[in-house]
Amino acid sequence: MASVKLEKISKEFQLKDGAVLALNDVNGEIGDREFVSLIGPSGCGKSTVLRLIAGLVPPTNGEIRLHGLTPAAARSQRMYAFVFQDPVMFPWRTVIKNVEMPLEVVGGKTSKERADHAQALLKLVGLQGFEKAMPNQLSGGMKHRAAIARALMLEPPVLLMDEPFGALDEITRDRMNLELLRIWGATNAAVIFVTHSIEEAVFLSDRILVLSPRPGTIVADIPIDLPRPRTLLVKQSEQAFNYSTLVRKKLTEITIAAEIDQFGATPE
Repeated sequence: MASVKLEKISKEFQLKDGAVLALNDVNGEIGDREFVSLIGPSGCGKSTVLRLIAGLVPPTNGEIRLHGLTPAAARSQRMYAFVFQDPVMFPWRTVIKNVEMPLEVVGGKTSKERADHAQALLKLVGLQGFEKAMPNQLSGGMKHRAAIARALMLEPPVLLMDEPFGALDEITRDRMNLELLRIWGATNAAVIFVTHSIEEAVFLSDRILVLSPRPGTIVADIPIDLPRPRTLLVKQSEQAFNYSTLVRKKLTEITIAAEIDQFGATPE
């Protein structure tokens, strides 16, 4: 069974000036433990896809299933976790208390069990020794590590990540990419990852789904056959460069096609 399945998904938003069709006829599957990136022009609906999967907004048409469940049922069974671009943390709580919060909310565990689980995850993400630190004492990359640890507290089979490293500098972003792959390798989660970076998508993914300009639809499903485990040397390889070129070519093609549709002629 696929971890996530999208069938004929469309999403229309009602604005003051009228309706806007953000997504149209989106179809796709993400397999168990698969790492899939969504990439496309700004405004094409990448983040909306994640919010639809999470049940934060309902689709206008179509069906979404997570391990066979509706988003609402999947949420009640804690089948997914969401990591946002901004790693929001409660400033009055220590790092470990921020990470413990999902188990506090759902209950059923003692304070020691919560602390032990959070401690293990902080070690997994490389934050051992920072348990008692306050959020304002962490770097940007460390905050993202803490956010990933918090997302893993309920051991979700699906991890939704919306440009989590978009605001980081390139060096920190490379380091976080490596850390994410290491953490993913230690879990059983499928990852759906939104990014604007072609190179990041190629480096991380088993597959890349390319979305068209609004209304977004999946126009390409590109398998990435790079060896794992991946290192930064893989990112600099000719094979990775060729994949990046392929994705960039597809994005250029769909952008030109959209401009022709809009203006009726090939842009100069």
